[in-house]
Amino acid sequence: MTLFDTRDFAYAAPDGSEARAALARLAPVVDRLLEDARSQGADAAEVGCSESDGLNVGIRLGEVETLERNRDRSVAITVYRDGRKGSASTADLSDASLTATVRQALAIAAYTEVDPESGLADREWLATTPQDFDLWHPWDISVEQAIDQAIACEAAGRSVSAEIRNSEGASVATGSGVSLYGNSHGFRGASAGTHHSIGCAFIAGEGELMQREGWYDFRIRGDELEDPESIGRHAAERALSRLNPQSIPTGQYPILFDREMARGLIGHLLGALSGGAQYRKTSFLTDSIGESVLPEWVSLTEDPYRLRGLNSAWFDGDGVATQATDIITDGRVARYLLGTYSARKLGLQSTGNAGGSHNLQISTNANDRNELLSRMGTGVLVTQLMGQGVNGITGDYSRGASGFWVENGEIQYPVDGITIAGNLRDMYARIVGIGADIDHRSQHRIGSILVENMTVAGS
Repeated sequence: MTLFDTRDFAYAAPDGSEARAALARLAPVVDRLLEDARSQGADAAEVGCSESDGLNVGIRLGEVETLERNRDRSVAITVYRDGRKGSASTADLSDASLTATVRQALAIAAYTEVDPESGLADREWLATTPQDFDLWHPWDISVEQAIDQAIACEAAGRSVSAEIRNSEGASVATGSGVSLYGNSHGFRGASAGTHHSIGCAFIAGEGELMQREGWYDFRIRGDELEDPESIGRHAAERALSRLNPQSIPTGQYPILFDREMARGLIGHLLGALSGGAQYRKTSFLTDSIGESVLPEWVSLTEDPYRLRGLNSAWFDGDGVATQATDIITDGRVARYLLGTYSARKLGLQSTGNAGGSHNLQISTNANDRNELLSRMGTGVLVTQLMGQGVNGITGDYSRGASGFWVENGEIQYPVDGITIAGNLRDMYARIVGIGADIDHRSQHRIGSILVENMTVAGS
């Protein structure tokens, strides 16, 4: 039976009183649950705890529509016994509830199949060096101030044009959270972060010609948010730009994925390289280490140690040390994204990706979207995608889309009701441009992506 070590939590964050208070509440819970698991017969166990606090204000047509103050807590334990695994969770920190939660996890484990690959991460994989990524910046904003900012955001957008016929509202949100993870190998790790946002959406036009669009900003520091009036005006301008859409003839055209859509395009690549897809052989990139999937000039790097990165972390969901390495090097697959379980299924070592990727950055060969529009000449700028027409096994891709028709590098008019189709392998190979117009609202630093040619079904 594994011995349960005791060790102080490794906690890399500023001395925020709220974060320290949450840590003080939750750290003893982790140790208590691990000790209970040991005493009730578990061979090994791991515990995750989190506590979050937030304020969300929503207004519509100048009136408060929602006002929410939330405090959430979650405590989950996974136990391992005789090669079997069981999990249970609670939000109640009372002694009786914690003891019952451990008992429930063990009872569930008794009915699961033996799985030799399940279990804690190997000790030598575990993170040992806490790091501070400057993620804790509470926003000192009152409810009244949040309401005022939301009202100002919406009012600025509604004043842009008489064609803004209606509002879907504006919101201001702020939140913070602390999470802890510990296991019976003695690992204890904690992290804390804040997040703040302002956003709104409008409807332009009337009847069947109505178009909806919005805009938002998202930051770790509230004082770095774009001012509410600018957000409102930009949201309105986006809605107006979509009025009177046209269709285009069916054909083969270059496609420029706007940066928000480009993230999804790269997301399909990450899904194909995930450990789960690899060991289940449900990926169009199964067994693809060393294969060329992107142009030679493109590398895709993961940097979990970025200061103020929206998904920076020094350990993953298994307590394994994260790593700053290439996923794609010079167009070729350098590694998969593996957690402990998928790594064992594949006979490999964890890459610190239990729970997903951290702060991706991709190579660029263009300054911004305008430069890519100029390179494209004539084609389609895609700003919205609809539907779930992506087959992860074959790579076949077919999505409803809308955006803008482009000629001579200039946007001509909005387009709607089109479908773009291809195969992801071909689409990745045909990438001819990636812009440096990254979106700071995302953990992934990925700009607009120009694909040389795709099938477009129009009128």
